[in-house]
Amino acid sequence: MRSRREFLKEAAVGIGTTALGGGGIVLGAAPDEQLPRVQLGPYDVSRLIVGSNPILGFSHLSGLMSRVMTDYYTAENIQKLLLRCLEVRINAWQTSAHEKVDAALRTLREGGRDIHWVFLAHKAHTEDAGALKEIVRRNRPIAIVHHGGLSDSLWREGKIAAARDFAKRVKDLGLLAGLSAHNPDVIRNAEDQGWELDLYMTCFYRVTRTAEELRKEFGMGEAPLGGAYMSGDPARMCELIRQVKRPCLAFKILAAGRRCERPQDVEAAVQSAFANIKKSDAVIVGMFPRYQDQAGEDAALARRFAPLSQ
Repeated sequence: MRSRREFLKEAAVGIGTTALGGGGIVLGAAPDEQLPRVQLGPYDVSRLIVGSNPILGFSHLSGLMSRVMTDYYTAENIQKLLLRCLEVRINAWQTSAHEKVDAALRTLREGGRDIHWVFLAHKAHTEDAGALKEIVRRNRPIAIVHHGGLSDSLWREGKIAAARDFAKRVKDLGLLAGLSAHNPDVIRNAEDQGWELDLYMTCFYRVTRTAEELRKEFGMGEAPLGGAYMSGDPARMCELIRQVKRPCLAFKILAAGRRCERPQDVEAAVQSAFANIKKSDAVIVGMFPRYQDQAGEDAALARRFAPLSQ
C-alpha cells in the first residue's frame, strides 16, 4: 500500500502541484510559506496544531500500536518532529503533562527555538494549585485547557461547575483558559452560561459515552471494539462549533488514525474538517512520521483546505 507521501508524489504534476479533488496543493512547501493563522488572545497561532497522543504513546488503536509509538518517540525524534513543524510553519503544540514534554520544550528553547504550548490539564493539575503554578513556571503555556475526558465525567455527575472554577483560576494566572469536551452538550452549556473562557477544544468523536449512553442513543449494549467512533459525531460537533463565538480547536479529525487507511481518506477528512468549522478555528492533528513527512503533508493540506472555512 502506498504511503501518504508516495501518493502525493505520484499525483504531482508541473512544478509540484496536483489536482486532488480540484484545486492544487504545493508539495514540499518553502519554509517561509505561511500557514493560515487564527488569533488566540494575543497569540497568532497556525490553523494546524501538532498534537501529542502518538508522542506520549496513546494510539487509541491498540496496545501494540501504542508501544510502537512509544518506542519511536525518543527525545531525538520528538525534537525532529517539532523542528519540522516549525519549518513548515506549524507554530503550536498541544499536549497534556509528561516528562517527555518537559524535556522537549526545554531542549527546543535552549536551542533558540520556541513553539506555542497549549496545556491540557487533568486532575493532577486541576486539583492541585501548586502543581499548576509549577508547570506554568516551568513550561510557559499560552493557554490551559480543562481535559475533555474529565469535563465529560463532571458533566455526567452534575459537577461541571468545577471546570468553570478551574478556568477562573487559570485566568487569575494571566493565561488563556479553555474547556475541552467530547460531548457537545458540555460546550453548549458553557457557552449558554457565559463562562469566562478564551477557547474550546472540541472532539469530533464522542468517545466517552458510557454503555448506558450507547444503549439509549444507539441501542448498543456495550462499546464496539476499537472504541465508539460513530460516523454521525463529527457533524453534531461541527454544528456546535459553528454556533459558538469562541475559537475552537477541533481534535481527532482523523478518528485517531481510523481515517488514515489511504491518502485519499486523510485528504477527505482534512477537507471536511476545515469546510465545517469557522475561519477563527484550528485543528489539532497527532503525527507519527516514522514512514513519511506527516508534518509537511498535513501542512500542505491545511494550506489547501483552510480557505473552505466560513
